[in-house]
Amino acid sequence: MNRKQKKSLIRIISAAVLMLAIRLLPLPDAAKQYAFLLPYIIVGYDILIRAAKGILRGQAFDENFLMAVASIGAAVLGDSFEASAVMLFYQIGELFESAAVGRSRRNIAALMDIRPDCANIEGEHGELVQVAPDEVTVGSIIVVRPGERIPIDSVVLSGESTLDTAALTGESAPRAVGIGDDVQSGCVNLSGSLKLRTVKEFGKSTASKILELVENASSRKSRSEAFITRFARIYTPAVCFSALALAIIPPVVRLVLGVPALWGEWVYRALTFLVISCPCALVISVPLSFFAGIGCAGRHGILIKGSNYLEALSDVTTLVFDKTGTVTKGVFEVTKLVSMRLPDNELLELAALSESYSSHPIARCIVNASSGELDRTRVENVRELSGKGVCSDIDGRTVYAGNARLMVECGITPAEIREVGTAVHVAAGGEYLGYLIISDVIKPTAAKAFSELSSAGIRRLVMLTGDNEATAKAVAEKLGIADVFSQLLPADKVSIAEKLLSDMPKGKKLAFVGDGINDAPVISRADVGIAMGALGSDAAIEAADVVLMDDDPLKIPLAIRVSKKCIRIVRENIVIAIGIKLICLLLGALGIAGMWTAIFADVGVMVIAVLNAIRALEI
Repeated sequence: MNRKQKKSLIRIISAAVLMLAIRLLPLPDAAKQYAFLLPYIIVGYDILIRAAKGILRGQAFDENFLMAVASIGAAVLGDSFEASAVMLFYQIGELFESAAVGRSRRNIAALMDIRPDCANIEGEHGELVQVAPDEVTVGSIIVVRPGERIPIDSVVLSGESTLDTAALTGESAPRAVGIGDDVQSGCVNLSGSLKLRTVKEFGKSTASKILELVENASSRKSRSEAFITRFARIYTPAVCFSALALAIIPPVVRLVLGVPALWGEWVYRALTFLVISCPCALVISVPLSFFAGIGCAGRHGILIKGSNYLEALSDVTTLVFDKTGTVTKGVFEVTKLVSMRLPDNELLELAALSESYSSHPIARCIVNASSGELDRTRVENVRELSGKGVCSDIDGRTVYAGNARLMVECGITPAEIREVGTAVHVAAGGEYLGYLIISDVIKPTAAKAFSELSSAGIRRLVMLTGDNEATAKAVAEKLGIADVFSQLLPADKVSIAEKLLSDMPKGKKLAFVGDGINDAPVISRADVGIAMGALGSDAAIEAADVVLMDDDPLKIPLAIRVSKKCIRIVRENIVIAIGIKLICLLLGALGIAGMWTAIFADVGVMVIAVLNAIRALEI
């Protein structure tokens, strides 16, 4: 409980004790009426001040105005005890709401702990100097000791350790790292000392991006939140004028009919009407539900960039995904090598030299498979051909390494491939030299993830890949996926996504999951774009609406379940709040419900709605 909440609690307890004491004291009724004004001021002075400020700013129609008018009116009518009770219970509801929001904020604020305070940079003479992380340049050597947080995305130069990645991925299992491994900022070094070389600026590192996503999430409102904002803007003035009409029109009509006007009774009904109509339950509980849902997802390593995307996730029925790096590990191995004219080791060396300047996972796999140091000075004029392969000049002759489409375009007939895997054909000087078979590994959780998606409401699964048809079908069969499109260029993926979007039923959404730069256009085009955050490219993460920090496909059905639960809670709160208020408004207008019923309709419904909203914190 923070200082403001403690102060509010003290005021509530003081006012409650004072009200009880005045109620029990043997004082004349007139004296009690004046005495009850003291707890009224103690517990409600801030509401009166906020109401006055709202009137001065021309923004009178809010919950503070409604409470002020209703309570002052009750006191003027001679029931200052009810006036004090209205303020007391309203403040109890406010305190309860503040505590619930605080819990949600703490859940998200835990992510803020990933921001490192400093970096230990290695000086000219090997000494360690502590500097602010944003002062560290790319390529600097930093040292992270046991217990410290990695400040900037880096690669390990020396040392071995285990990292606590829970703040990023939501997973408690530590991750072992050694020389050559990439490490993300925000992870905690648990054991050995690590010497790292930074590969990104602090502002572009993982921790900074996560914090930016979290801080900006609340600025993107869902349809439900936007509706509630518009509803409250119209609803509050409407009920104020309705209450005014209730206080004036019936007495005037009674006077015209020649019967007593009963001004006091109708004014009391109007004040009751005002208290009942306070829209606190809706205005508070709906944003709180989304806030709690985003916090719940964040705790499990799922970053949702706004409540509008959380809402859209609940309507997703078609899930389209890239293969490599999404359902497969993106860790490739050379499983077969067939050379037509050269010794196997020379063909592998030629392919590795061709791919040595590429960052593609398949290229890195071929380079890693080659034995010995590669003399990259032999390579010139490297050209990456999107979706086809690489062309370069090696030892004065043009070498092509890529798929069968590249060979055909170069006028070379490639070998017919029957093996399951990705074939990289190699040609030089117009001659076909042979091919390599590269195989990827399906992620261990992929099969379970896709089996859970149907229960999460996904009706259609579609896999898009630039890989060959045989490999694509083999992966699809293992995962139980019927719709597969293979050998696609980035533009082809966008075209297929456009076609699928045009076929979507009204009100239903399409989500795309990817990780590479070539996936960024489709991620942007989909109703909901989901990116793999650990291995994914910066472009994909930037374009995505949802980021999975540990690249685990199981997080996709989890994100959808979080979304559906959140939206269900939002709808429940809307029905509860509006339904109970409409009934109580009718009873209040008819004189059946009094001020105590109004207090329940306001504070009681708000407490119920807030209690329901914080259920979104758990899944």
